[in-house]
Amino acid sequence: MRDEQRRSPVRPPLNEAEQRLRDRLRQHVEALATAIGPRHMHAPGTMDAAASYIERELTQVAGERVTRHCFRVENDTADNLIMERRGTSRPDRVMIVGAHYDTVPDTPGADDNASAVAMLIEIARLLISRPPRRTLRFVAFANEEAPHHNMGTMGSDHYVRLCVADESVRIVGMISLEMVGYFRTEPGSQRIPPSMPRVMRHVLPKRGDFLAAVANPGSMRLLYTFWRGVRRARRRVMFLPIALPERIREITLSDHRAFWDAGVSALMVTDTSFLRNPHYHEPTDTPATLDFDRMARATVGVANGIAACAGIRARIRT
Repeated sequence: MRDEQRRSPVRPPLNEAEQRLRDRLRQHVEALATAIGPRHMHAPGTMDAAASYIERELTQVAGERVTRHCFRVENDTADNLIMERRGTSRPDRVMIVGAHYDTVPDTPGADDNASAVAMLIEIARLLISRPPRRTLRFVAFANEEAPHHNMGTMGSDHYVRLCVADESVRIVGMISLEMVGYFRTEPGSQRIPPSMPRVMRHVLPKRGDFLAAVANPGSMRLLYTFWRGVRRARRRVMFLPIALPERIREITLSDHRAFWDAGVSALMVTDTSFLRNPHYHEPTDTPATLDFDRMARATVGVANGIAACAGIRARIRT
């Protein structure tokens, strides 16, 4: 069906558990984007405050200590935060789920990227009672944004080098959560990357009412496993699984790129950032612009996808 004729399906109201999930997601976004605001190394106190909040929330979820991976940034230091659930049968095989918590200056970064950090925390909560066959690590990355982006100084750059150097484990996949809270249903609300092959431009959605799960060709097996898990959630929100060549620049713009560069399968879950959200890197990127109902539904879908990748067979519910 042509996108102009497609309508966003009517979803049933959130149940009580989903409403509580929605409210927790909003709480996390408000804490990061409103209470703390812009989070970057030129205002190191904001990075410390964000890291402390994430550490506290993940510790409450896990009931165990969150570790910090500290690395040098010029004359300062930054922290990646790691919570690990050890695998029951293949603990040497590691799945990583990550989201960056920094912003560019002058934006509160509600969608970019408090939304994804909130989803990271709540997915950890949804999965905590389900022992994974493979070890599952939740990582909040520092310094994804400029001037560190693609300069070898991102938190994910430092972390993937640490992982690759550890011969006792093998990273079998990485899922990057990157801007997951902005949805629109109007025709034409979704733009297509200019470098997208012409053969695909006519079949991609023109409404911004979905999340994309984007892989490179080498990560198609991971994408298939993730998508198979998402379908357990019975499509409470629309997802677009897609594998594209890395020459399409827009698919490389998050922490998963560091893992691709290291030869690790990885994908990005995203609302497509500036291809949809006019508040990208602007002071107007506030919690009021996000759709927390859809975000709650999406969180359950993504949790099921991650569960499949980590070897958790049960369907994940709120």
